[in-house]
Amino acid sequence: MVAQFLRLKLRLLGNIFRRSPWHVVGIALGLVYGLGAAAVLFAALVGLRFVDDVELIRNAFIVLGATTVVGFAVVPLVFGVDDTMDPRRFALFGVPNRTLAIGLAAAAMIGIPALVLAIVLTGTVVTWSRGVGETLFAIVGAAIAFATCLLIARVTTSLASLLLATRRAREVTGVLGILLVVLLSPIIVVLVSLDWADSGRQVLESLADLLGWTPLGAAFAAPGEAVAGEWGLATVKLLIALVSLAVVWLAWEALVARMLVTPGREASARNYRGQGWFDRMPHTPAGAIAARSLTYWFRDARYWVSIVMIPVVPVLILVPLGLAGFPLQYTALVPVPLMCLLLGWALHNDTAYDDTAIWLHVASGVRGAADRAGRLVPVLIAGVLVIGLGAAITAAVLDDWRLLPSLIGVSTALLLGGLGIGSITSARFPYPAVKPGDSPFQQPQSTGAITAFVQSITMLGSVLIAAPAIVFGALGILDDPSWHAASFFAGTVLGIGALVGGIALGGRVFDRRGPEMLGAALRA
Repeated sequence: MVAQFLRLKLRLLGNIFRRSPWHVVGIALGLVYGLGAAAVLFAALVGLRFVDDVELIRNAFIVLGATTVVGFAVVPLVFGVDDTMDPRRFALFGVPNRTLAIGLAAAAMIGIPALVLAIVLTGTVVTWSRGVGETLFAIVGAAIAFATCLLIARVTTSLASLLLATRRAREVTGVLGILLVVLLSPIIVVLVSLDWADSGRQVLESLADLLGWTPLGAAFAAPGEAVAGEWGLATVKLLIALVSLAVVWLAWEALVARMLVTPGREASARNYRGQGWFDRMPHTPAGAIAARSLTYWFRDARYWVSIVMIPVVPVLILVPLGLAGFPLQYTALVPVPLMCLLLGWALHNDTAYDDTAIWLHVASGVRGAADRAGRLVPVLIAGVLVIGLGAAITAAVLDDWRLLPSLIGVSTALLLGGLGIGSITSARFPYPAVKPGDSPFQQPQSTGAITAFVQSITMLGSVLIAAPAIVFGALGILDDPSWHAASFFAGTVLGIGALVGGIALGGRVFDRRGPEMLGAALRA
């Protein structure tokens, strides 16, 4: 039975080379890249065989090995993969649960990730082959690590297939995964900025000592302990790794048994009462478009993914600035204007998000100015909250309320300037966007130089509109606080002027280019 599963997996892998030529080329390049990286790592591990600093090698292996185990567990669960060997596909064949679990686990050994992992773990065996006993510990540890990684990947892949069957569940999990990666980036920056020649080795040792006693790093720690002469510790950690593998196997068996009697999840339809935002907004063309836009921003993943990511971006800016030694009194002024810049930039291609539904606006004869104004309402509401709360919190944290006018002025200019320019570019230069109903992480059908041009001109234009307010605010900080009032008035006046002008000019472009916008949507 196991042989049949292995043949089936080989046939499935062979079928991927029967697709389109470009798809096969991409797969071949990925295979060459993966095997090339594995070969380089194997050569490096063989070279470590002749390095005498056993403690440093042990610590590095534990940390990198634990990271590998986490990667095999997290990637399928967060980002999802196509499970061609889903246990539920064999529910009608009458295969016993244990036999099916063994067969599917064995089939997991066939694949590019498993091959790369096997090559690298073989290299670790060479690294620790400094005696008969040490080599035995290295072989057993590598085998346990190999089985643990693949079995954990099988468990998380099946869990993703079982729990993330609906599109909304996959989108939410994908957003959480990206947020996790983004939030981990400050840790990576901290690690990179460490003085490894001085304190880095101590940090690595502390981390390895902790992970070496956990299921994540025990299998990688045992050979190093054996080479160091700590045979008792090596045996204990090998037992920890073996028990952890047994626990994962029991979880895999239980999951297979559960999936065989559990149907796939289906998206549940929610019942809504009334007309939602259409009941709350004015019964005018602009009000109807605003109600539709508000509905999109709350329900369409393409919009709320952007909103979720906007507060995260300042974190990526503040951490490197803080590590570089920039004073808090300056770095604390960055988040609110930066979020307003991104909010204002968010609508630079909003018309393309309608896809072919833009024909309703063209056919109904709605005025372009009403369309432009209605689309701005959700972002204006969010922007007012960000500016009001963010500016007040920033001034309170810095204990300097004299900064409040400049914060409001600069943020207002960036927000309204971006919305004004976006009102023009989204009508004049719509470029292909993710279609309604598709995953927000899916690439659009086609891109070109126009994409980079529109994105750049919108962001640069917002900064230029806010430039006087930024200059006056800087003078208020560095020279005379009375400049803060000038920053407030300049930012407010220029922002409102850019918004009104953008709505008027964008409306005229919309009225004139309605058929062209519909044609662009049909071609995308």
